[in-house]
Amino acid sequence: MRIVTLAMAVLALFGIGAAWADSVVYTLTGMGTGVLGSSKCATYQITIDVSVDGKAVKGLFKQQGRPERPFAATLDDKGAFKAKADVGEGNVVDVSGTIADKESRILLDGYCKFEGKLTRK
Repeated sequence: MRIVTLAMAVLALFGIGAAWADSVVYTLTGMGTGVLGSSKCATYQITIDVSVDGKAVKGLFKQQGRPERPFAATLDDKGAFKAKADVGEGNVVDVSGTIADKESRILLDGYCKFEGKLTRK
């Protein structure tokens, strides 16, 4: 009886506990596209990393030559998320996307647009 109880405890700790603790990480590296009034966006490269743990979405993006910027959001029932990321001096970038089995995407829309398919790491 003790062995069965011990085995169940080990399975619970390592089987179920590990599934809860695992987050899924996605990434995108790409170039920007222009917005009205900006001609340099197509020369800007960005790397975006997104971590999804249950419904919690946490991300970081780093445009070449600029500081890393964080954002956080919550997935809705359709796998979509929206957030705002502070890029300093009172400026924000709108962050939106979807996390889905078939395809996950992200859009950063502000001084430039950065969008594309997220690739699972």
